[in-house]
Amino acid sequence: MRKINEIFYSIQGEGYHTGTPAVFVRFSGCNLRCDFCDTEHTKGILMSEEEIVNEVNQYPATHVVLTGGEPGLQLTASLVFLLKKAGKYIQIETNGTVELPEGIDWITCSPKEGGNLKVTSPQELKVVYTGQDLAPYEQMDVSFRCLQPCSGNNTAEVVAYIRQHPQWHLSLQTHKLIDIQ
Repeated sequence: MRKINEIFYSIQGEGYHTGTPAVFVRFSGCNLRCDFCDTEHTKGILMSEEEIVNEVNQYPATHVVLTGGEPGLQLTASLVFLLKKAGKYIQIETNGTVELPEGIDWITCSPKEGGNLKVTSPQELKVVYTGQDLAPYEQMDVSFRCLQPCSGNNTAEVVAYIRQHPQWHLSLQTHKLIDIQ
């Protein structure tokens, strides 16, 4: 059984896949406690892997985003297998502190301060910028790296950083800007 905060259908609002219709599976619980986190970790219902896949299959999108909290704490190879068997493209949004099962199509690693990175080869690096030193992340071998303002409060600072470091892309939480889930 997995503790699921919510499963919903929307549009990916941030990072490389912005604008893509997707089913979001938001897992409850995390091994870090970030001040800016938008997930209520105490809420959720227990669901079997089959129930999760059945709920995901209620929506027309093939893109599935596993998010949280930290989805890697509860993600298993068998759930990845069941989602792949159902024809799903799997993206995970992880803080990178736990090893992930094989078979995930797109790994978005969003490292947080105080987290020990175990995900070393994500396709996407998405850093919520709080003024931290980004030099360690600039050395990572990733296909796409983006910098995201922290709760929209430091957008000008993020834009200025990206102008000086053009290997970064701007990621805005467009779902919040257009007021969708």
